[in-house]
Amino acid sequence: MTDPAFLLPAWATRRVAVESEADAVFLCGAALLALDRIVRAEPIWAGAWRQRLALKSALIAVRLVGRREAETELRDAWVLRKPGDDAGPAGDIYGVWKKSAARPMFLETETLKNVALLLGLSWREELDELPLWCDAARRKGIAPSLALATILQRIITLGPQYELLAWWVADQLLRDMMQWPATVPLLMAERNAVYFRAEKSQKRLSPDADTFPRAVALALADAATGALRLAAEIDRRASDLSAVVPKLRAKGAGDVIDLLLSDDAVSGSLATSRLSRFASRRLFERLLSFGVIRELSGRPNFRIFGL
Repeated sequence: MTDPAFLLPAWATRRVAVESEADAVFLCGAALLALDRIVRAEPIWAGAWRQRLALKSALIAVRLVGRREAETELRDAWVLRKPGDDAGPAGDIYGVWKKSAARPMFLETETLKNVALLLGLSWREELDELPLWCDAARRKGIAPSLALATILQRIITLGPQYELLAWWVADQLLRDMMQWPATVPLLMAERNAVYFRAEKSQKRLSPDADTFPRAVALALADAATGALRLAAEIDRRASDLSAVVPKLRAKGAGDVIDLLLSDDAVSGSLATSRLSRFASRRLFERLLSFGVIRELSGRPNFRIFGL
């Protein structure tokens, strides 16, 4: 049975189509309130949860630029690389979401320029004003979803290629407005939601459309609800993992447990100051035998593990 802490109250659950912007903003606010309680509690598994959401966002992001890498390929580009190795275009895109989910990345010009570079975008002079746009949206005192819609509209208007940056910035602005300790990747994964289609033509909804703010609110509500479901799943898995810790005798096992709780995936050939690669492989096999972790690569060699 799912812990009620991960569930939306019945009155905040959508049962019929939402026609008005006000109703959409209300439902979005309810979902964000429920999510806010989880984020502020800072559970020990919060890192793995945010990183799993970052991977979900990165999958949509690489599709947006015409690439076809799957989850396993994105994980490989990051987890199996050696220090100093180029992660490749898809790996760089994944890294942008992954890094922001690990620690706060502030909406400052130099940070934004670096993010744009990793996303394969050229910097435009108009983007120098982006921190000011975000500050203005934040200070309006409006609902977070409306502030995010404003920023999305301003950035995407610069050209369709900047849509990728727009979704990333929207998540950072949400973190800032909610005063969360780290970014919870949400909106990029909802980019293809039905709300962003024009009702009659089914074409992509223009950011300038009157219904765009409603679409952002509904997409954010769905994203927050999905994040709550994932949190419940990660919480159960983390509890199962914690339950077997007393049975582990390997020195340095605690380091591996900490990594599994803080990241999406961990290399099966991990070596630490207290754990050799051989010992880590044995530890992962033991954790697999307990059924508290999963092998994520599908390979017999160069394996990757996670909750």
